Amino acid sequence: MKRVITLQDISCVGKCSLTAAIPVLSCLGMETSVLPTALLSTHTAFESFITYDLSDKIKDISAQLKKNNMRFDAIYTGYLGSTEQIEEISWFIDEFREQDTLVVIDPAMADDGILYSGLPRDFVIYMRPLIKKADVIIPNLTEACLLLGKDYREPGDFSGEEIAGMLHKLSDMGPERVVITGIHFSDDSMGAMSYDRTCDKVSSAVNTKHNGRYLGTGDIFSSVVTGCLMDGQTIGEASKHAVDFVNRCIEETEGDPDKRWYGVDFESCLGELREYI
Repeated sequence: MKRVITLQDISCVGKCSLTAAIPVLSCLGMETSVLPTALLSTHTAFESFITYDLSDKIKDISAQLKKNNMRFDAIYTGYLGSTEQIEEISWFIDEFREQDTLVVIDPAMADDGILYSGLPRDFVIYMRPLIKKADVIIPNLTEACLLLGKDYREPGDFSGEEIAGMLHKLSDMGPERVVITGIHFSDDSMGAMSYDRTCDKVSSAVNTKHNGRYLGTGDIFSSVVTGCLMDGQTIGEASKHAVDFVNRCIEETEGDPDKRWYGVDFESCLGELREYI
């Protein structure tokens, strides 16, 4: 059984980050290890919450993993809350990466053209060197624009040819495989586009467009992609499965508007993940 370690925050209540990644990766047949970067009482969509930054614990925990001769087939990072955390995660990758280790980075830092609240303005500058160490990156459209220093526009204003060009430019920054999420293909369809530099192939994955914002779907998407890649699938196949699974989770959630901010009902759909491997 392959072992994935995922480094991102965990909320005591609320369905995102590690709370979503662990069950998704496990259902895809991965032994899932974690290194929490922060502990939150609830995720940040709740009215009140507290956060404990665990950045200063990463090297201490890593030292114990080294002492126990732990090896990882994949290193997968999600939301990081500070430039200091980016530097700590970069160090972790250098310490634990081996020749066949897959490094997947979700540069979760922005949406709708805006950097996430609480992140410093120079966060993107620190993120660019980190993605150079990745084999795979999974930015949304806003994050792709920020990484490339490109002006953001509404998703429907980007052509397929323009997205393909962005995929190539992001790959030129280091990662062999790139997925950009949140692509609008028409008024009623959206999904993702991916690029694999090893075979110079661009692929599209399309499903139904849903109105409104659904918390945690980006974490679920990246976790499905990571698990499917570890199963030996292409980036195009993994992206298609991720788009379809996120769509199913949203369909399962649409009847309860509160769940949109609490987190999608992915638990009801986990059994379907076994069909992807």
